[in-house]
Amino acid sequence: MKPAAFDYVAPTSVEEAVAALSGAGGDAKVLAGGQSLVPLMNLRLAKPAVVVDINRVAGLDGVTVRSGFLSVGALVRHADLAAHPDVAGWPLLRDALELIGHPAIRNRGTVGGSIAHADPAAELPGVLRVLGGSVVAAGPNGSREIAADDLFLGYLTTALEAEEILTEVRFPALPAGAGSAFVEFARRHGDFALVGAAVVVALREGGQVGEARLCLIGVGPGPVAVDMGGLQGKPATEATWAAGGELAAAACDPDSDLHAPAEYRRQLASVMTARALALAAPRASEPRR
Repeated sequence: MKPAAFDYVAPTSVEEAVAALSGAGGDAKVLAGGQSLVPLMNLRLAKPAVVVDINRVAGLDGVTVRSGFLSVGALVRHADLAAHPDVAGWPLLRDALELIGHPAIRNRGTVGGSIAHADPAAELPGVLRVLGGSVVAAGPNGSREIAADDLFLGYLTTALEAEEILTEVRFPALPAGAGSAFVEFARRHGDFALVGAAVVVALREGGQVGEARLCLIGVGPGPVAVDMGGLQGKPATEATWAAGGELAAAACDPDSDLHAPAEYRRQLASVMTARALALAAPRASEPRR
């Protein structure tokens, strides 16, 4: 199929992009990598009156290490970020990037596009939320920072206003001495995950869990943060990781669909969480690169 007719705008600055979105009266879509928008338009599931192509906007393709976080421009491609030398210091992000789609998708898809699209099975929203990250959005009234906990509102829905453009994604560094892991289960390599788990684990001296964080993908309308406080003070053992899996299963409420029934996703949430915790804990004592 072909998309419905639309007007095309190719701004060269953030200000021009915001003006184009504002002038569309809420009936515009931003085009970056196009890996989600173009298929939706071809199927006529999305029929924007205006497409605002931001690929010519200057200043949105940088990667910079700042105090406490990695700043990633909205137009940075998945493949380019995965190959960037600074991403080695963000191992959870590096692990997730390797799981996104296929090479063709990673070569065109953008970090900002993945976050703004907010697919509940996408990897990067889970990473952003478990790290306590944020995004920067530019709009008619200037720029504002939105915390990940406040960004994802529901299925394919974020707190970004219709006149705003996401310009930067901020991934905080891991806590000192913490380890991380991202694991997922998909029917085939490159498919969207049925369930994925992003975890961060810090151990106390003596091997007890000092802190554990978990965010699940594929089990709700967005990335699902799970309270793992019940693991604090427990030994770093398989039994503790299994208990973490039980916390994950109890905290999620997935829907059944043509890919998997709800109970299967819930069981996968338990298994993926336990597996991710077991991988992350030994990395907590490894030196950061």
